[in-house]
Amino acid sequence: MKKLFYLLVLIALFINCSAPKNAKQAADVTKYINSITADELKTHLTIVASDEMEGRNTGSEGQKKAGQYLIDEHKSNEISFPPGATNFYQKVPSEYMKKGFSPKLNDSENIWVFIEGSELPNEIVVVSAHYDHVGVKNEEVYNGADDDGSGTVALLEIAEAFQQAKKEGHGPKRSILILHVTGEEHGLHGSRYYSENPLFPLKNTVADVNIDMIGRRDDFHKDSNNYVYIIGSDYLSTDLYNICEDVNKKHINLVLDYKYNDRNDPNRFYYRSDHYNFAKNGIPSVFFFNGTHADYHKPTDEVDKIEFDALAKRTQLAFAVAWEIANREKRLVVDKSGS
Repeated sequence: MKKLFYLLVLIALFINCSAPKNAKQAADVTKYINSITADELKTHLTIVASDEMEGRNTGSEGQKKAGQYLIDEHKSNEISFPPGATNFYQKVPSEYMKKGFSPKLNDSENIWVFIEGSELPNEIVVVSAHYDHVGVKNEEVYNGADDDGSGTVALLEIAEAFQQAKKEGHGPKRSILILHVTGEEHGLHGSRYYSENPLFPLKNTVADVNIDMIGRRDDFHKDSNNYVYIIGSDYLSTDLYNICEDVNKKHINLVLDYKYNDRNDPNRFYYRSDHYNFAKNGIPSVFFFNGTHADYHKPTDEVDKIEFDALAKRTQLAFAVAWEIANREKRLVVDKSGS
């Protein structure tokens, strides 16, 4: 009888030690997803896409002001620049961005922050968005609230969510590199510069989760903003495609639209945002996008037209995908050529 009693006690202890741990882990993911809110996104975007930032043209004083705001917010959340860097900036020289008959750009900077992984710190998950826009034209400020103010502030919230998890003992297994890239509007310059001058070896980069325009809806979704276009998730890795699908079903429930994922799509969006400079180097990449609209690259792309409920859900999805990539047992398998 005594042996049976001890056996039952051991079984009870095993159940008590293992079951709550799994339940707690699931609850934590939901908690951090829900820490990303429409109100906080609106607060950030109202500043990032204000006239004070002068349209954030590459290398302009307005872009540098916006960049300083991003750095200050990351600092307030106790998030620092990566090891191996001397500050928050990766300088991108004017000469590097020289392109044909394009206007000469001033020196600019990518901005990077880092949440170190707890178990596999040398494996890097990049979360990227460009923080430049097109500046001032004919005395009109092009504030670029959607393009890509929406992705820029999404990165602030994603970084904060990962950092909160880390503070509470639930930091990611792999490291997270938040990368605010410059020069996208003039030719994907900032992400190209990083891919050619990486702080961490590209062979250690597990994935890029890229966000470019997620605050509006397009004409194909007039009746609902509960969608997001997914581009590139299945080009290099079946794992990445499955993660996007599974995480969305489990946590977010957006309609995942693959219209622009077609390799023959004439818009060629796959080649037009910063994920491409990772994907062309064999790194599994996914691009979240709301499609174009009447205010695309016009001075009317303003904060008051942003649908913050949609922006929040899409940001939550990007975070949840990055969370799963960073915390899964094995790194993403590259099982496709990408062509």
